[in-house]
Amino acid sequence: MRFYEYESKRLFGKYGIPLPTGSKVARTPAEAGAIATEIAGPVVLKSQVLTGGRMKAGGVLFAETAAEAARAAEKILALTINGHKPRGVLVEARAPIAQEYYLGVTWDGVNRLPVMIFSDMGGIDVEEVAEKHPEHIAKRNFSTLFPFSDFMAKELIASIGISGSDLNRLTQIAATLARVFRDHGLTLAEINPLVRLHDGRFLCLDGHVDMEDDARDTQKGLLRELGIDPAEKRQARPPSQFEIDGAAVDAVDHRGVAGNVVEFDGDLGLVIGAGGGSLTLFDAIRKHGGRPANYCEIGGNPSVTKACALTKLILAKRGVKKIAVMMNVVSNTRVDIVARGVIKGVVESGFDPAEKIAIFRIPGSWETEGFKILRHYGVEYCDRSVSMYEAAGRAVAKMK
Repeated sequence: MRFYEYESKRLFGKYGIPLPTGSKVARTPAEAGAIATEIAGPVVLKSQVLTGGRMKAGGVLFAETAAEAARAAEKILALTINGHKPRGVLVEARAPIAQEYYLGVTWDGVNRLPVMIFSDMGGIDVEEVAEKHPEHIAKRNFSTLFPFSDFMAKELIASIGISGSDLNRLTQIAATLARVFRDHGLTLAEINPLVRLHDGRFLCLDGHVDMEDDARDTQKGLLRELGIDPAEKRQARPPSQFEIDGAAVDAVDHRGVAGNVVEFDGDLGLVIGAGGGSLTLFDAIRKHGGRPANYCEIGGNPSVTKACALTKLILAKRGVKKIAVMMNVVSNTRVDIVARGVIKGVVESGFDPAEKIAIFRIPGSWETEGFKILRHYGVEYCDRSVSMYEAAGRAVAKMK
């Protein structure tokens, strides 16, 4: 779940990470003008969208007066950036910058630990810094079990030659960011740029936060405090209506998972699952030249009603020609229940299961009963002797 910049900064502000003066969101030009009046100085106005490229698209403007700020906000609020309409305009005081830094905490999938990354070259992609200027970047993994100490942050920052009062001030911010990351189930907490002003103070000029989707339940209090609906799902863009409807399918019935979907523009609907198996199957569909209409997870023994509702949702999506129902070998999900739910969904959508289901590959618990149901409706199915990759290939072949 991705936060807007203003939400990220509200979270950072709760922990005392220094922010620019103002740092409030305006929903109208008049509100932007009022915030600029409070700041009583030059301001920067930034479009609040869940995408990059704001500066190049004209989504970041500067103003010297409240009247200029209102006019700039009017332009930004009318601007669509990469297909995203702004949720508002962040208005902050402009800061005289002496030096830019990068500070981020994310998840290191190789070492299976959080990693803090720091660079004295902020304002550009950290990947580019790592590639072209590796001597300006430092990384350190840390435990999820033990507290993150200030000393660990100080060692990291000092390793690229920073000392004195700058080191002390940066240490405090870095250690705080690690605590924000750990406290709230985040997958990314990033400040870029983190800037030093000419008077020696440091400010978070831009911030990004991604929260693990599964953390939304435990973080309901925080989300409400930040003005975020805990039920809202976002990634690098606001959720589509299809995705909102998918989440609703999952929410109305506690049994199993069915409805955690991401929308794509293909023509093959996917009902897939089994942990990493769903990712493998999605990739296999793409590898065979297929065009997924969605990424989806199903498992944990969802009810017939839930599997049926998910199937109907996917079939109702414009452009979907067939669906593929595939999982790894499962012990926690009854094959016959998924088969009943999917077929019920296809029939209630007005289609013939034999025509609409490209392939059914779910081997595991109660598979004999499940395969009997599929045979009755003439649906092509396969057992575990057919690999997930091959099953994906069969599904794609039926789309041609």
